Amino acid sequence: MSRTGKVPVSVPDTVEIALEAGVVRAKGQHGTLSYAFGETVDVALKDDQIMITPKGNHRQARSIWGTARSRIDNIVRGVSEGFSKTLDIHGVGYRVELKGGALELQLGYSHPITFPIPEGIDVRCPKPVQVVISGADKQKVGQVAADIRALRKPEPYKGKGIQYADERVLRKEGKKK
Repeated sequence: MSRTGKVPVSVPDTVEIALEAGVVRAKGQHGTLSYAFGETVDVALKDDQIMITPKGNHRQARSIWGTARSRIDNIVRGVSEGFSKTLDIHGVGYRVELKGGALELQLGYSHPITFPIPEGIDVRCPKPVQVVISGADKQKVGQVAADIRALRKPEPYKGKGIQYADERVLRKEGKKK
């Protein structure tokens, strides 16, 4: 039994929910998102709360139950509040700059790296060594942050590279004489 699936999703007043055949659509101040939950779960809207229940007691319905609830909660939170990730850049000469619709990153390579910003994602650079990625779609925000981080992962000896703001890099001891 899913513990996550039992909890109803509360819908704020600023979000409009539309239930269609197998699809939940949420519209809010940060845009419109939808999720196709399929035929294994039932979704019902009651008193500004979305209730998710499995159809039947078979394994697939029970396994999708909690996932469907989390995905619906993410689209409701995404269109009302939005999601964001912060990346910090560590290293001598490492910096980032926003140029047009792309990020230009200086990461110690012989050339700058140009990273195009996908549609639906907002990127800010409050400092030359910090990137804030935000948007309504949690999966898309996380994927863009992971793609930028993959350009130069933090290394364990000097700690140089791109890391999440809340990430802790385990440092290793260097070579001994």
